[in-house]
Amino acid sequence: MGGGQIDIIPAIDLRHGECVRLFQGDYNREIIFNNNPLEVALQWQSLGASVIHIVDLDGAAQGDIVNVDAIEKIAAAVQVPTQLGGGIRSIETITKVLKIGIERVILGTVAVESKDMVKTACRMHPESIIVSIDARNGKVSTRGWLQDTEINALDLAKEMVDLGVRRFIYTDITRDGTLSGPNYGAISDLVAAVEVPVIAAGGISSLGQLKELKETGVEGAIIGKALYTGDVDLGQALKIAAR
Repeated sequence: MGGGQIDIIPAIDLRHGECVRLFQGDYNREIIFNNNPLEVALQWQSLGASVIHIVDLDGAAQGDIVNVDAIEKIAAAVQVPTQLGGGIRSIETITKVLKIGIERVILGTVAVESKDMVKTACRMHPESIIVSIDARNGKVSTRGWLQDTEINALDLAKEMVDLGVRRFIYTDITRDGTLSGPNYGAISDLVAAVEVPVIAAGGISSLGQLKELKETGVEGAIIGKALYTGDVDLGQALKIAAR
């Protein structure tokens, strides 16, 4: 497997209504890139992004969607599919998010803490649920990455497939926002372990890394900080992805 076309998915991380990036998920180490997230979303769409990834950082820490206003504006304005994560921990919230026009809902913490809810969500919205596996040294972290567990990332993924999950995002926390490159080994292991699409996130900082990532067989790559710093040009990244 590997070498096929992959989706390049730009990330918009929301905090206090602004577009920011954190370093390794640390809320004390944030850079504000734009105070108008909608403008950012429209820019990524105009450059050719086929999906836009939105994270409600306030929501991830608090356990419920916080930046509703910004999320709703983006969902209404862009023509491409959007996916949202951060604080989505109930069926009610999933329903609300899908109603405001988000196409895919990303579950993280509840995948660990409420397996019944994941099963129900997959039954109700089979194509709309993504489980995000956020790992530090192969072990899953939850609650906005503030809580570490002893759960092995691959074991969790296999369990989720059994519950009906049809797509994953894999984030290596130690690399997120660091521009230090993806954890290819961990990504390849996950792609091999599950028979459903995997999207890679965390640390992607060059076009060369994207080429390497294609070889792992992932469906897509989420790029955040590198787009904002200019380390990766979205137009060029999309060309590489389409080859």
